[in-house]
Amino acid sequence: MAKDRKRVLITGGAGFLGSHLCDRFIKEGYHVIAMDNLITGDLKNIEHLFKLKHFEFYHHDVSKFVHVPGHLDYILHFASPASPIDYLKIPIQTLKVGSLGTHNLLGLAKNKRARMLIASTSEVYGDPEVHPQVEEYWGHVNPVGPRGCYDEAKRFQEAITMAYHMHHGLETRIVRIFNTYGPRMRLNDGRVLPAFMGQALRGEELSLFGDGSQTRSFCYVDDLIEGIYRLLLSDYALPVNIGNPSEVTIKEFAEEICKLTGVELKLGYQPLPENDPQKRRPDISKAKEILGWEPQVSREEGLKRTLEYFKEHVDTAPVEARTF
Repeated sequence: MAKDRKRVLITGGAGFLGSHLCDRFIKEGYHVIAMDNLITGDLKNIEHLFKLKHFEFYHHDVSKFVHVPGHLDYILHFASPASPIDYLKIPIQTLKVGSLGTHNLLGLAKNKRARMLIASTSEVYGDPEVHPQVEEYWGHVNPVGPRGCYDEAKRFQEAITMAYHMHHGLETRIVRIFNTYGPRMRLNDGRVLPAFMGQALRGEELSLFGDGSQTRSFCYVDDLIEGIYRLLLSDYALPVNIGNPSEVTIKEFAEEICKLTGVELKLGYQPLPENDPQKRRPDISKAKEILGWEPQVSREEGLKRTLEYFKEHVDTAPVEARTF
């Protein structure tokens, strides 16, 4: 193993965000080790990397003991179900990857003297009473509601990471990720963007939960990856929001998708899920100040790129849409 090439472990490396991180670190000249249990990840996302000398893949569940031979410079913990459809089906596994998995990886980072970045989420703010959401806001979360398995797993993940940072002096970074989209999202993962695009491409009505007045802020994946990369290499240990502050209602978003795909707007109204956040927009002042980062890709441009990907992957199977 060449000591002059830095080595990074990316858990959840076959997933949507993890695979894009693998691409970025390969491009930057790192030796990349991707780890995934493939419950929600897909080897197709990283198959183009298998031929490379400086890429490895470990099929492993990080909730169990994690061992990686050789030195590690960085660990990026992105292993976790991230879609409501997934974590509502496997709530215990979701809690375990956020708790046991994070504990295992923090122990590995301590042993390897590696810097570790964890993927937290805007879900730690719950259904927020502060808008836009700033990092100092503690959140409004129902720990025993249907989303609690994901929200509380991420909140615990932040807490244990900060404990390792404060108690052991471990170098840690925390990114709070807001709604992100782009190529390699699963059309059937239940999140609003792939659900709307899949339904539009199949000529179905778009499933709108509630009256569509709830808002989301969508960040293109390339922008997010840039923000994460800058945060990892920064000296800032407290949580940082990374997302696009351009806010849109879900109904307006449905209209944008129909216009983009050239189909007539047809909406099917359904009851709003329990604890569904009514507002979601990041305050990115810290990211601007500390990282010199802000989104560069407009929603119009990002949606065009994503549509081209989905056109190649759409099938005839209906999917359950959510507003998340």
